[in-house]
Amino acid sequence: MQFIAELFIWWRRQTLGTRLFTWLNGVHVGTDEAGNRYYKARKGPRRWVIYNGEVEASAIPPGWHGWIHHRTDLLPDEERYVPGFWEKPHVENLTGTADAYRPQSSLLKKGQRPRVSADYDAWSP
Repeated sequence: MQFIAELFIWWRRQTLGTRLFTWLNGVHVGTDEAGNRYYKARKGPRRWVIYNGEVEASAIPPGWHGWIHHRTDLLPDEERYVPGFWEKPHVENLTGTADAYRPQSSLLKKGQRPRVSADYDAWSP
């Protein structure tokens, strides 16, 4: 079943082409806390990730994001790696879910919306 899924479903993990390319050309360099596996090409600068589960770019933590986009050659798994003081613990993108951020003025926020001085008033002819 996994083989058939790899032939046709690109949004779940990897395709057969990615598996073959990784097997022939990839060197495994590390795995993050979510189980995503990171690779680099044996020759050349190419870097890629095989997601653990659904393909979602926001599932890559900050340290690995910097590595995969060539901002640093230092792997987050190495002892020399020190995260920046501004880096927060990784949280995936929750947009479109019930846990998404909703500002105080959002119509989707539960409760009564507070009125402000320059608030919108509906037009009536």
